[in-house]
Amino acid sequence: MTIKVHEKLLLTGAAGGLGQALRERLKANCDVLRLSDRVDFGAAQPGEEVVLADLADAAAVDAMVAGTQAIVHLGGVSVEAPFAPILQANILGVYNLYEAARKHGARRIVFASSNHVTGFYRQSETINASHPPRPDGLYGLSKAFGEDLSRFYFDRYGIETACVRIGSSFPEPRDRRMLASWLSFDDLHRLITACLTTPVLGHSIVFGMSNNAVTWYDNSQARHIGYVPQDSSDVFREAVYARTPAPDLSDPAVQFQGGAFVRMGPME
Repeated sequence: MTIKVHEKLLLTGAAGGLGQALRERLKANCDVLRLSDRVDFGAAQPGEEVVLADLADAAAVDAMVAGTQAIVHLGGVSVEAPFAPILQANILGVYNLYEAARKHGARRIVFASSNHVTGFYRQSETINASHPPRPDGLYGLSKAFGEDLSRFYFDRYGIETACVRIGSSFPEPRDRRMLASWLSFDDLHRLITACLTTPVLGHSIVFGMSNNAVTWYDNSQARHIGYVPQDSSDVFREAVYARTPAPDLSDPAVQFQGGAFVRMGPME
């Protein structure tokens, strides 16, 4: 059962893969779901509002946030890319979002951070929220900035944030790495629901993963959120092993949690 604690909820990045997966699911969390992206993704359906906005446009973001009580922020560049678009969407954009939340009184944000904030930890390690960031690229670096900025807005202005370090959220794991980092769409919704409804969120870092037997992430410091994953990558393990080669242990993509992101060259 999902408790509606917000009248109007904003979902940014609604045109992206995870935004599309959450569009119907998040309607159970609010009376009105406001959807936003920078590109046209169709007309509003019953129970929805659609607002087009570029995150780098402060005025557009201000209008996008006005009247909402909570925000699920998935918008921005979601892969490794040149610095210029990352700067506009993930750094200036997240600042614009928090400034708008401060001005309009939105008190709780679920910020889509990433496993790439800690991508340079080894796959032989288990980390928790107290481990320092070790970004594996400009994308991960921008998400580390977003986590720090959200901490500042909590400390100074009291805006609660869950920094959800999303692992690999797809219909099923695509490779052996994702057996550790996989997050089902239903568990993603369960996690966001927990972040929106827990009585006291504060500023929290939570790893976005399903109940996978093999994992690199320890969520013990986020128990106050109440997230209980119900899916697991384990049911896909045999099929993943059958279609993928044995790992080359000399490959940095196998050594480090960030996978292929750790060996990407400069982006132009």
